[in-house]
Amino acid sequence: MLEIRATIIGGGIVGCCIADQLQRRGIETVLLEKENALARGTTSRNSEVSHGGMYYPTGSRKARCCVRGRHLLAEFCADAGVAYRECGKLIVAVDETERPRIEELFELGNANGVEDLRLIEQDELTRLEPEIRATTALYSPRTGILDAEGATRAYATRAEGNGAQVLTGSAVTGLEKDSDGWRVTVAATDGRRAGWTHRSRIVINAAGLFADRIAELSGARVDERGWRQIPSKGNYFRIDPRHAGRIRHLVYPVPPADGSSLGTHVCLDLAGQMRLGPDFERIPAPPEPPKLLEEAWDYRVDPGRAAAFLKSARSFLPWLEADDLGPDQCGIRPKLSSTEFRDFVIESEIGDRQGLIQLLGIDSPGLTSAPALAEMVADRAVELL
Repeated sequence: MLEIRATIIGGGIVGCCIADQLQRRGIETVLLEKENALARGTTSRNSEVSHGGMYYPTGSRKARCCVRGRHLLAEFCADAGVAYRECGKLIVAVDETERPRIEELFELGNANGVEDLRLIEQDELTRLEPEIRATTALYSPRTGILDAEGATRAYATRAEGNGAQVLTGSAVTGLEKDSDGWRVTVAATDGRRAGWTHRSRIVINAAGLFADRIAELSGARVDERGWRQIPSKGNYFRIDPRHAGRIRHLVYPVPPADGSSLGTHVCLDLAGQMRLGPDFERIPAPPEPPKLLEEAWDYRVDPGRAAAFLKSARSFLPWLEADDLGPDQCGIRPKLSSTEFRDFVIESEIGDRQGLIQLLGIDSPGLTSAPALAEMVADRAVELL
């Protein structure tokens, strides 16, 4: 039977960053992605924002990995020629009742080590963004946007250049522990080859939206451990291109108190096109056994949700009209709670599942945090080997 030192399940940006880290440390690695291309799931269906880190409790993995990950991601993109731009972000208070929350985020961001945060008053805000209606804002000039798919492919390419195997169209259907490691059973989903089984000293579950199902496959009691992921759909609406250039920064409202999202905000892509989103829509869990993404969920955006988007955005963009909005993309986030803060889960299993590292609940800021999460996972992998 083929012997591999490390197997990674999942070819989003987190899995590809881990493959890159392991292979750079000389650990023979194979990455398995069931879709026919990398970054097809959460990685490619989000705002593509490299966040600052001011939303998350100080000392949490989300806070620490977001702050470090942004540095690593910006540096990597520059070196690899991946598009990345620091456009800056404004979190706006539309009236004085929202100011205390803005001030809380300012203090939290400073405690988390977010760089160059500033509270700005209406005069400066108007100079930065004359088309916004707000009384004050928290300004994060280091927040950026990037080509998330391009970064994922670049991490995978560097990993392959150092000897990793990156295999798409490869779904893990069995995980069985034996005395020498884990027997990993793989089914081909692309019809180009037969499936196989190999033995791996360690296995890293970075399966994103299906991470709880992979954890169950390994024998973990997901519900008892609070690891059942809640698939949460985030819809986006594009703003008519005739408004291009009216907004130059990312613009976020005060986030909802329930922590379900960062609020429906103005996103910019690298070409300057504006979108609104994402909202929060609870959707059913995927079928058993998990299918490919497009078979598991409906990724269409319901045009009927536009009214709620318009109402939310007009609080700070009063010039928006109903015919300015059109359905755009949507994404699905693997949340662990829709009502309270839950940190990233990174668990090194012990006992009869030793040699398995589980990553669950990698929702926002997972894209920004990916390189820092990879460092953390690689450190644990080295200890296990």
